[in-house]
Amino acid sequence: MEIRKITYSSTWAIRHQVMWPDRPIEYVKLPHDKEGQHFGLFIEDEIVSIVSVFLVGKVAQFRKFATLKEEQGKGYGSRLLSYVIEDLISSDIEKIWCNARSNKALYYERFGLRRTNQSFSKGGIDYVIMEMTGKE
Repeated sequence: MEIRKITYSSTWAIRHQVMWPDRPIEYVKLPHDKEGQHFGLFIEDEIVSIVSVFLVGKVAQFRKFATLKEEQGKGYGSRLLSYVIEDLISSDIEKIWCNARSNKALYYERFGLRRTNQSFSKGGIDYVIMEMTGKE
């Protein structure tokens, strides 16, 4: 297992396959992908989990976190997210946040993120904004 930075375009296939398979691939491409940092977890040189991080000052948002369906439940996504959160905290980030699918909020709480009172729906899916301060 190896975690390394990847190109933004390397995230698109997994984003599409896992998150929005019924939409065109353009739906998973973000307008600011070029400005983000993108990470992949590799097993035997095959990418199985991805996440993208976008920085605004000392605030980081992670987005489009996904693990191939056949690789879910093996801890790969958790390892990748732990790595990224630890990396952000060590780089003097003051706040980390994400738009979590509501049915996944308990998962993100395991990493120290807390639900805010902000929520919304997109594409028929309910989300809650979750956050943590960088030095918790």
